[in-house]
This record gives sequence, structure tokens and C-alpha cells, in this order.
Amino acid sequence: MSHRYRAYLCLALAMTTVGSTVVASKVIGTGFSPFAATALRFAIALPVFAALMVATRTAWPKPDRHDRLLLLAQAAAGSVGYTVFLIAGTKLTSAADAGIMVGTLPAVAAIAAAVLLREPLAPKMLLSIGLATAGVLVVATDRGGPAGAHSLAGDGLILMAVFCESVFILLNKRLRVPLSPLALSTTMAALGLATSLPFALWDVVHGRVALDAAAFLGVAYYALVPTVLGFWLWYAGSARVSGAEASLFTAVAPVAAVVLSSAWLGERVGMPVVAGLMLVIAAVALTALPELRRRVSGP
Repeated sequence: MSHRYRAYLCLALAMTTVGSTVVASKVIGTGFSPFAATALRFAIALPVFAALMVATRTAWPKPDRHDRLLLLAQAAAGSVGYTVFLIAGTKLTSAADAGIMVGTLPAVAAIAAAVLLREPLAPKMLLSIGLATAGVLVVATDRGGPAGAHSLAGDGLILMAVFCESVFILLNKRLRVPLSPLALSTTMAALGLATSLPFALWDVVHGRVALDAAAFLGVAYYALVPTVLGFWLWYAGSARVSGAEASLFTAVAPVAAVVLSSAWLGERVGMPVVAGLMLVIAAVALTALPELRRRVSGP
């Protein structure tokens, strides 16, 4: 049991770092354009991932043409698109709102699978999607907070970030030769840097990058903690528990985002935010708990 509890701790910490990305993105947006921040994030993370590849003697991927195109699309959507939309969205809306919407990823991924891959939606998944949607609507229509705390445009950009991440998940299922987690993360960092760098250089040339120490530290944090350490924590934990158990811990991310938004940024957390958070957590639990019960009870 001690191994299982350590796995749970790793998963909880990993999702806490995911929740912290919305706070980091809010800080990053004060000094960097979204593309410049994205390129710098991967420029910092890539050498660390490469060193881990060497240290663990992980085989470097050699994908065929089909998988190379899929990996490039994954990087454009899940690596670059997600980060760019998240940073752009948090410039317009509160980090607490953003964190709750990031927590809708399982529901959004299910919708994307149904639309793009024609995968059927089970009744419990439809209910989960309904709960997640209700949570988003509660947050998006809350106008009781301070001026400028909420923005429909900002909320829309956050949902675009979540959609990009769901596309990443779906494309990963289409790889002919699945990559190991470390090889995939290293590949995404390399392709993410290559994809975002031209846009980042354009922003630098046009003076859209300020020399802001807090924003730079935010990017460094994003690159080293959620991207690298969060990766290690998640796979260290998920390797020791079932997929249903691991997926349940995704509910930690929106909770961490709301708590950190209040503690670090001083954002007001009113009842609409709490209600939206509870609905999103219920949506995640509805998805994971039935499968978890089946695994515990056995066939």
C-alpha cells in the first residue's frame, strides 16, 4: 500500500503543477507574447529532456512519414497551440476561470473523439459532458467579480487551448508506433520549439517582448516544473496504478488552479467559481469512478 500511496502523491503533485500553469501563464503574459513564451519554454525544457533520454538510455524515435506528420500536428496543437491559447486567454480572463476550464479536458476530449473519430458516447460520458459544460457556463456567465476579472473572449481562448490538447490526445492514438512517454515529451519539445520559433522571432523583431524578470521566471518555471518535473511525477505515479485511478487525479488540476489563483494572484473566489469547480470535479469523477470500482471489485 505504501507504493500505491506514493503513486497517489506523485499524481496529485503532477496535477498541481498542471493547475499552476494558469497562474504562470498569467504572469508570463505581462512580459512575453504567447509565441515568444512558448518558444522559450521549449528552448529551456528540450536540453533537460535530451539529457534524460541519454541518462535513461531511452531509444531515440525513428518514425515513418505517416507518424512524422502526426507528431508535427501533435506539436502544433498540443504543444504550441495549447500554450499560446492558454497565455493569450489568461491575459483577458482570471486564472481561476482558466483553471476550471482546463479541468474540462476529459469531457472535451470525449466530444472531439465522437466528432472526429466517430467514437460512441456512453450515457455516463454524456452526463459528464453535461456537468462539465454546466461548470463552464456558470463560470463564464459570472459577472459578480472585479472589473476585468472575467472575459468571454478570454474564456473562449482557454477553451481553444483545451481543444488543442484534446486533439493532441486523439492524434496520439493514431501513431503507428507509439513512443515511450519520455521520447514523446522530448519530440514534442523539439517540434514545439521548431514550430513556434519563427513566430517568436517575428514578435521579437516587432518589439512584442518586454524584458520583464517576473515573466522570464514564469517561463522558466513553466518549462522546468510543469513540463519536466510534472511529466516525471505523472508517469512515476501512473506506472503504479490503473488508468482509471490516474484519470481521477486530473480533478486536482482545477482545484490547484483556483487555490493558487487566490493565494498567489489574490483573485477573488466567489460562489459561482466554487460552483463551477464542483461541477467540473463531478464530471471528472463520473468518468473515472465506475471503471475504478470495476477494477477494485474484480470480474
